[in-house]
Amino acid sequence: MILEELKDKRIAVLLSGGVDSSVVVYELARLGLHPDCFYIKIGPEEEEEWDCSSEEDLEMATAVAARYGCRLEVIDCHREYWSQVTRYTMEKVRAGFTPNPDVMCNRLIKFGAFDEKRGHDYDLIATGHYAQTEWIDGRKWLTTSPDPVKDQTDFLAQIYDWQLRKALFPIGHYVKDEVREIAEREHLVNARRKDSQGICFLGQIDYNEYIRRYLGEQPGDIVELETGHRIGEHKGLWFHTIGQRKGLGLGGGPWFVVKKDVEKNILYVSHGYDPETAYKTDFKIHDFHFLTTEVDAPRVTFKIRHTPEYHPATVEPLGGGAYIIHSDEKIHGVAPGQFCVVYDEAHHRCFGSGEITL
Repeated sequence: MILEELKDKRIAVLLSGGVDSSVVVYELARLGLHPDCFYIKIGPEEEEEWDCSSEEDLEMATAVAARYGCRLEVIDCHREYWSQVTRYTMEKVRAGFTPNPDVMCNRLIKFGAFDEKRGHDYDLIATGHYAQTEWIDGRKWLTTSPDPVKDQTDFLAQIYDWQLRKALFPIGHYVKDEVREIAEREHLVNARRKDSQGICFLGQIDYNEYIRRYLGEQPGDIVELETGHRIGEHKGLWFHTIGQRKGLGLGGGPWFVVKKDVEKNILYVSHGYDPETAYKTDFKIHDFHFLTTEVDAPRVTFKIRHTPEYHPATVEPLGGGAYIIHSDEKIHGVAPGQFCVVYDEAHHRCFGSGEITL
């Protein structure tokens, strides 16, 4: 949006304390705007070492808001995060799936719970995501960032259409290096701060330790898929993902995780550096969530994880929000529960995403 379109809008900025959202505030301030800033507080069920809502984050956010004369308010979404996003994650993991809590955080917290608490008072909610929006034939689309490594449309592909209508991504047209350069040029307090890594609510805690804390252990057999031979024992299916190669504790490798039998609690693996069983070309997705319109052409591109690559494919509708993806190339580590994010053939417009079913 240009200044004329923004000047009469009420804008809320989700300010995390990181460099990206801080440059968002700068971008709006240089247009003569003074948006209200909000720091969303989330954390674990217990207020202890699991809490990733660090004092440093809030200090950084406070400094940036003050620098540009913006009001900052802390919004506590602690309960909503743990009752919605964490529940989703634990249910999926327990069922043997590979969930993506960061995807659901955008839908349920940043554009969800926040909107219920304060965002409903604003016309637009601005974030530091590397994504863009574009009006095409009278419809607002989620479109990709020019930075293929940082593009975050895959994390936004499950937000609702009304959330997309309120979304504003002021740095989405930049690549990461340009954002860093702006932050250093403007002497922002967090200009050289490292990007956050991993799942938000874990902080520095290892993911497997987190899973062990809430789901415990459930030992079972590790079986070679091709021979049916038992070759080891796992401590719980939820500690492993399809396509995993490291951390299996098996000799004579490499070994790839290729399948889970949740009912029998068996982890199936294949041997070799590049086993055929680690790949798929055709897979089903269900409950496809459309951002703007349904897929309007058989030729598409897609991704199943946060990588710079887009894979060409044809999409076959099955009805009821289900599709079969026919990939032009073999895809490694396709796992049930992952989101398959679908784009147009030029990987510009994002149609949305659906959950993979095998």
